Order: sequence, then structure tokens, then C-alpha cells
Amino acid sequence: MMGLDHPSKAPGGEGMTEALLVFSHLRWNFVFQRPQHLLSRLASARRVIFFEEPVAGEHAEAFIQYSSPETSVLVCKPHTPSPKPGFHDEQLPHLMEPVKVMLRDLNLKDYILWFYTPMALPLVKVLDPRGIVYDCMDELSAFMDAPPQLIQLESDLLNLADIVFTGGPSLYRAKKDRNPNVHCFPSSVDRAHFSCSRTRPVEPHNQREIPHPRLGYFGVLDERLDLALLNALALAHPEWQIVMIGPVVKIDENKLPKHDNIHYLGQQQYVDLPHYLASWDLCLLPFALNNATRFISPTKTLEYMSAEKQIVTTPITDVAEPYREIVFLGNDAQSFISACETALALKVPEKKRRIAAMREVLSRTSWDRTVDAMNDILLTIFEPQPRRKGGQGVPHGRSGGLNL
Repeated sequence: MMGLDHPSKAPGGEGMTEALLVFSHLRWNFVFQRPQHLLSRLASARRVIFFEEPVAGEHAEAFIQYSSPETSVLVCKPHTPSPKPGFHDEQLPHLMEPVKVMLRDLNLKDYILWFYTPMALPLVKVLDPRGIVYDCMDELSAFMDAPPQLIQLESDLLNLADIVFTGGPSLYRAKKDRNPNVHCFPSSVDRAHFSCSRTRPVEPHNQREIPHPRLGYFGVLDERLDLALLNALALAHPEWQIVMIGPVVKIDENKLPKHDNIHYLGQQQYVDLPHYLASWDLCLLPFALNNATRFISPTKTLEYMSAEKQIVTTPITDVAEPYREIVFLGNDAQSFISACETALALKVPEKKRRIAAMREVLSRTSWDRTVDAMNDILLTIFEPQPRRKGGQGVPHGRSGGLNL
């Protein structure tokens, strides 16, 4: 996607005075997930400025590259001379001035800060928002290579935020006593998008020659996957074809189990996922049980359900607790393999019962409903009010006295 010469040339957002300035550790063009689902919908009523992690540039001066992937969504990709990853301490001095220039260029005067990563919190020093939202979609401190200062910065953000959203019930339980305004909004689903897989769309070319039965997974391939389980699954049933879709992140690709019946198809576009899903005989959630998965609430669970596929999962809390009567659970490699065998041999009456339960779950949730409910909270907390006079760095909300 080409960068815009100037942010004022970005399409959409005309006439919108309020904005969300979002700081994210995930890139907009990465796996399409919670941030993109929420923000593309929130952008119908306000401008969304999506500020990504810096990338190392070849110029001595930092600058911001702009692009507009969605109407009223402007993606800001900062380029700095520092090679440090993410919103590293070494990156922050390079970002302060470009952020101020961005505010001026975009004429951003009435905006709410929305954080996906606490690592960007020090940038609030040069900002003057109406308030702060923290959408806590993961326990980032438990992930591989997490920066040591992340825990303290998240504590500061929880103290500062006017609103905290959590991406699932286990995260809600972990954060609910650390801020007076915490709301649980589990990841939802675009049911129409994934239910079209039931109409048997055109088979993707790189999957056509893979025999059945097909056991599939889509999502990021990282330290959250149980690679030993995946290896055991492939060895136990060489006739099963395991389809893995998604980018490999933070782990050595050479450590992925390699067998003739495991097919790594790489990252695919969100729009194409139902085409892959359509011909899978079983959907997998082969997560390891470790610190990185303790609080996850996989978006793909409901996406699999929208396709009305049987699901086999390890006992991740936010899947096992609400859906244990719908999914098949396997605690270890052997029980996971047994669960797959049972799911593939499922009789029609039991399959119909589980599908009916899936439909009931899906009838209660959608990304549109989630955004409507979030909007109600935003409007309650951030009612229009006169701008305060004075310096920058302290928003209108709960942040008084925080020394960043």
C-alpha cells in the first residue's frame, strides 16, 4: 500500500471533529483481528488515526508514512533512525516531534487516546487528549520477548485510563480490580463473512490438491502453539492432512514440525479465509498451556462456529469454560488426538445438536453489537465538554498526578 504524500489527502473523515488516536503493537495489514474489526466500525462516527510501531528507516530524521486502508481510518507508520523494536525507550525521543507534527497536520484538537500497547504510553507527554481508553486484548507481559518495563507501564496505563476494555473473561478477572471502569468485551465475529463458507466457495488453488480429511487452523504461528502436540497429531494419523494458515512470528520456522501431511500455507487475506475453511473437516485450536495462553480469547473460535465446523481445542480457559458442551477438549497430545477421532466420526444427531448450540451462541454476539455497546460507554464517559486551558500531557480523565 502506497504512503500518502500528506495526511490531509487521506480519503474519509470529512466533517468529523472527534477522533480516536490509537497506539498499537500490531500493524493494520497484519492478521485481521480485534483492532481492525473494532476500529473500522468505530470509524463510521469518528476519525481513526492508527499509529503503528516504528520501523527502522534510512534517513537521519524521523518521519511518518501515511496510508488509508479504510474509509476514515488513517494508518501512521513512523520511520526512525533507531533499530530498536517496538516503542522502545530509544525510539521515544525520535517520535515526540513527529507526533506533534502529525497533530498539527491532521488538525487534531478533539481526540481520545486508545491504547493496545502500554509501551507507547510515554508519548502522552506531548498529547492533550480528552481521555484515555485501554483495550486490553492480551496479557502482553506474558508473551515471548516482552520488554521488562511493560509491567510498570501497564500499571501506569491502568491508573490513567478512563475506560478499560478486556478481550475476554479471564483478562477481565485479572484487570477488574485495577481500574474502576473495566468492561468485558470478548472478541466477537463477522458471522456473515464466515458463514458464506457453507455455500462451498471456490477452492483456493494452494489447497485443491490436499486430500481429505483436512484438519485446519488459521492464525498466528507463534509460541502459543503446542508444536509437540502438532507433531504427535501428524504422526498418529498420517492420512489426516493438517492445514496451517498464518504467519510465523517470534519462533524459529525450522522448529515447526515437518511431515508430508502438514501443510503450511502462510498468511492469507482475511477475505479468503472462508474459502479455505469451507472444505475443512475439522477445525483446530492446538494451543500450548503456558503463560502466553493463560488469558487468550481466540477470535477464531466463533469464526469456526460460523462455518458450523466441529472444533477440537486444548482447554484454554476462555474457550473451555463457555463452550465445553460445543467443542471437543484434549488436555494433552493423546487426548487431543482421541478428541479429533471422535469429532471426525460424529453421528448426525450429535452434530446437529452442537451446530444448534453454535447458532445460539452466535445469535447473541457480533462485532456490530460490540461496537454499539462500546460507543454507549464512550459517549457516557466522554461527553462534549469545554477544553481546559494549560499545558499538555494530562487528559481530562483520571490521570491527574501521574508522573510519566
